[in-house]
Parts: sequence; structure tokens; C-alpha cells
Amino acid sequence: MVKSEVKFEEKIGILGGTFDPPHKGHLKISKLAKKKFHLNKVFWAITKKNPFKNKSYFNLNKRIKLSKILTKKEKYIKIGFFEKKINSNKTIKLIKHFKNKSKKNEIYFLLGADNLITFHKWNNWKNIPKICKIVVFDRSSFKAKAKKSLAYKSFKNKGLIYVDFKKVNISSSKIRNF
Repeated sequence: MVKSEVKFEEKIGILGGTFDPPHKGHLKISKLAKKKFHLNKVFWAITKKNPFKNKSYFNLNKRIKLSKILTKKEKYIKIGFFEKKINSNKTIKLIKHFKNKSKKNEIYFLLGADNLITFHKWNNWKNIPKICKIVVFDRSSFKAKAKKSLAYKSFKNKGLIYVDFKKVNISSSKIRNF
């Protein structure tokens, strides 16, 4: 559980995923989002299991622990497992949870370009940009596919922000396969 949740009228970033394992790319996205969008907090919403993958390499508690170690100097980053609290693993429910804390909160849902490619398969995907801004961070070799994706074409002028930045050539799968 996250000790410090949301206050009224905050700009909040949500970076969801399995963080299997967490790495400096997740940290760099969080730092850039905080700076670029003047976020008060960035929540790493760690999911028990990615619905598009068979299993996680590390168990949930290990991923939470590693995330806390990686972010210990970044006081604005809050690590949490919200699925029990919101009784769902759906992104739309997670975003609504944060939005319900205060209708005045500005929510920025942060994701890598690789996730935008399959975004149209997510539950209630078309409603997500109605309640938050979607911020997509460029990732090596995914830019072309991401910009051709159904989600990009649907949202590019309706709440989706594509961020080009100096890429971190790392991924959780590369770390696991090392």
C-alpha cells in the first residue's frame, strides 16, 4: 500500500506495468515526465501480471521491493500495488481511482511506445483519453509501429502526447535475458 496518496488539485503521473524488473528506463521516464509536465507525483502502479504475457520472472513482492530500492532518492515517486484496492487490474479503473480522489486532479498516464502498439486491446481503451492525458515515450525501434497503431491514429489530436527523448536502450526483457 502507498502511504502518501493524492491530495486535491495535483498533477499526477501514473506509470503502470509489471516492472519485471524495474530499471533506469522507468526512472528516466518518470524524471522527464515530472519535469516536462510539472507533476507533483508519479505513481508506479505495479501489476501482478501482464495480461499479454504468460508469467512474470520475479514475483510481485520482489518487483515492489526492487522498485522501492531504485526510486529511494526520488521522493515524488510512489510505488504501489492497487489491484486489491480497486478490485481490478484494468488501467481504466486505476485511472478512475486517482481521478476520484479529486475531480480537479490532472492525470497523465505514462507508457512506452511499445505499449501503444497493443493499446487498442486494452479494456475500455477508447475511454482512457477522456479522463487523462496519455503520454507516450519513444522507445528504440518502436516509433514507426507506434505511430501507425490504431491508438495513435485515434488519439493523436485528442489527449495523446508523443515524447521524443534520448532513449535508454534497456528493457525488462533484456535484463532478464542477460
